[in-house]
Amino acid sequence: MQYDAGNFDVIVVGAGHAGCEAGLAAARIGAKTLIITINLDMIAFMPCNPSVGGPAKGIVVREIDALGGEMAKNIDKTYIQMRMLNTGKGPAVRALRAQADKFDYQHEMKKTIENEPNATLIQGMVERLIVEDGAVVGCITKTGAAYRAKTVVITTGTFLRGEVIIGDLKYSSGPNNQQPSIRLSEHLEELGFELVRFKTGTPPRVNSHSIDYSKTEIQPGDEIPRAFSYETTKFITDQLPCWLTYTNEHTHHIIDSNLHRSPMFSGMIKGTGPRYCPSIEDKVVRFNDKPRHQIFLEPEGRNTQEVYVQGLSTSLPEEVQQQILKSIPGLEKVQMMRAGYAIEYDAIVPTQLWPTLETKVIKNLYTAGQINGTSGYEEAAGQGLMAGINAALNALGRDQLILSRSDAYIGVLIDDLITKGTNEPYRLLTSRAEYRLLLRHDNADLRLTEIGHQIGLIKDERYEKFLVKKEAVENEKNRLHSIILKPTEQVQTLIKSLGGSELKDGIRAADLLKRPEMTYEHVESLTKADVPLDDEIKEQVEIQIKYEGYIEKSLQQVDRLKKMENKKIPDNIDYDAITGLATEAKQKLKKIKPLSLAQASRISGVNPADISILLVYLEQGRIARISNQ
Repeated sequence: MQYDAGNFDVIVVGAGHAGCEAGLAAARIGAKTLIITINLDMIAFMPCNPSVGGPAKGIVVREIDALGGEMAKNIDKTYIQMRMLNTGKGPAVRALRAQADKFDYQHEMKKTIENEPNATLIQGMVERLIVEDGAVVGCITKTGAAYRAKTVVITTGTFLRGEVIIGDLKYSSGPNNQQPSIRLSEHLEELGFELVRFKTGTPPRVNSHSIDYSKTEIQPGDEIPRAFSYETTKFITDQLPCWLTYTNEHTHHIIDSNLHRSPMFSGMIKGTGPRYCPSIEDKVVRFNDKPRHQIFLEPEGRNTQEVYVQGLSTSLPEEVQQQILKSIPGLEKVQMMRAGYAIEYDAIVPTQLWPTLETKVIKNLYTAGQINGTSGYEEAAGQGLMAGINAALNALGRDQLILSRSDAYIGVLIDDLITKGTNEPYRLLTSRAEYRLLLRHDNADLRLTEIGHQIGLIKDERYEKFLVKKEAVENEKNRLHSIILKPTEQVQTLIKSLGGSELKDGIRAADLLKRPEMTYEHVESLTKADVPLDDEIKEQVEIQIKYEGYIEKSLQQVDRLKKMENKKIPDNIDYDAITGLATEAKQKLKKIKPLSLAQASRISGVNPADISILLVYLEQGRIARISNQ
């Protein structure tokens, strides 16, 4: 029996990492927001790795914070360990990674949502959308509650027709034995969405008391206080270590001997898994020349003995998993508390989305997270934030927000999905970003805080502090460019002690800082700033000056790209009427419907010759109208 359950501006379906960001963003922008989730006890749950961040992903978390999202603040309040990765490499690939207390993380996020005045949080299973005249106007739950809204965001993660697989056992389930969403998946197909089947997996969890840590290598957190959020001022100091061990030839023999029982190789698993997070059986087969693989033992929280066995993702039978674990140093007597498993689920083909994450199939309907074919909490949260922002802006009659590839990793992520699609669960990598020197961990606030403030997610007080920091960076850069250091004994002694070549003449302080052996602290010892500067400002000054030439080249590339982005493609263009376009290019252009020449150039199957023809066609203004048929 269906009944009218209420009216909202925005409805968010799901409360995983995408749903939480979408719901909070929409509510904070000013839209009356409803968040519906299958289980209130699973909000922001981490069914896989209990961590946030890492290469590229950590930068996304900083971008979420710079735009006014929640993930960074939440992990800063609940981590058990924090580390900066790739410190020995350049600033473009540095990234924070934190081990989360997975239970504190979800409880803290639930509390945040419950305390958001403009958000309503309820438990329910959405089974259908209410669609009128090609636009979504609400949704209906399993109990018949009909909620109406101006926009809807679907963030169902891996729950759509989810099936868990362990050995030859296969059963209908969402992650962590949660109730799956079956009817909504079928309904999306009825509405005309093209779905694909993907797969992901988890490793076993083991009891910490049964691990012999003396046979493993300790992996402590950083002693230097660190945080993802620019607003964090209190740091957690009592960190817990992780531990490193390895598989061996005996481990690999057990796996090889049981490959016939692996759903990955028996044909039971039909979905495509993530290439960059393979199962242990996949790693042993693909890299059969490697004598061992790293295994990280990661605590799942402060008040649990469960340890996540990172690197041992598997869907082999339970008894085989126990044999594998006990073949690994330190785990000879280990007690397995939860078996690893694979999960298959439905995802929509992401080329069915506009850059705003609104679907092309149904107007005012947005999707975000693993339903769009991605893997990872961070990728989900970044999409959720953007979908929530745009759903709210749409509902309130404001212009929507699109981040470009030169603005943020979030922009790279969304553009890759909607332009190229993906034939496997998509994972962000630094190599996917052509402007990664511009998209750094350290400058996310300089790139995105202005945008966050404009849309209403960054409050005035934080924005004023940001402006002060921005001005301080520019002032110090200008000061170092204006000061001439002469080859005094102090200067020459410092340079010589660092192994550099001595000065023959005076040099600008900024040019001295560009030398590879020099740091800001070295230059500061020769010419102190007029006012004390905090470490963030010093870091920003050093990076911007040291990489000035490279950054300038990247900015020139961005300017060239923007000229192509400004070449808009009318939505009524008839590609079939353009003489000279390759048949494949016509097919891809009609399917993707790129908004600009730049986006068209990134479509697989559209070559430079096709772009040249399209450019000439657009510049001549001979836009062919789609014939009324």
